[in-house]
Amino acid sequence: MTPTTTRRRFLLQAGACAAAAVLPLAARARADAPRALQFLHLHTGERLSVEYFDAGRYLPDALEAVNRLLRDFRTDDVHPIDPELLDVLHRVATLTGTHRPFEIISGYRSPRTNAALRERSDGVATRSLHMDGRAIDVRLADVALPQLRAAALSLRAGGVGYYPASNFVHLDTGRVRFW
Repeated sequence: MTPTTTRRRFLLQAGACAAAAVLPLAARARADAPRALQFLHLHTGERLSVEYFDAGRYLPDALEAVNRLLRDFRTDDVHPIDPELLDVLHRVATLTGTHRPFEIISGYRSPRTNAALRERSDGVATRSLHMDGRAIDVRLADVALPQLRAAALSLRAGGVGYYPASNFVHLDTGRVRFW
């Protein structure tokens, strides 16, 4: 081995080590960054603009506001919404570059509401993740539905249902699947 080869190998290894040391810091900085969402509930007319995550933690008051907004509007039942679902929405908003609120078609559904909807439609699951606060049906006014679907699919973060006839996309934090 020549001195030049040894030096080149050393510099390449040192550069790789430096990059490895910096990347986790950059990833951690992004992971701790504030996260905010905007919502418009189409059935109640309620709006919410909320920062739900900051300094590496979910903000309890903000999560309560989200739980209230995404309640079962038919029964007024409130249920905790999975914070990971909010993270999925945040990532979708970032990917699509939207400047508009998520238009909410359905958030949490009580078992009673889910059963009533199931009687009227084949597309409602018996054990819907909506009943666990782990699913949401949305659209964005400034993002075409196929683009919204594509952004959600690219995340591979749960289920993605595409309902172009009803003009919404279903997102959930269940296993990765699509329909």
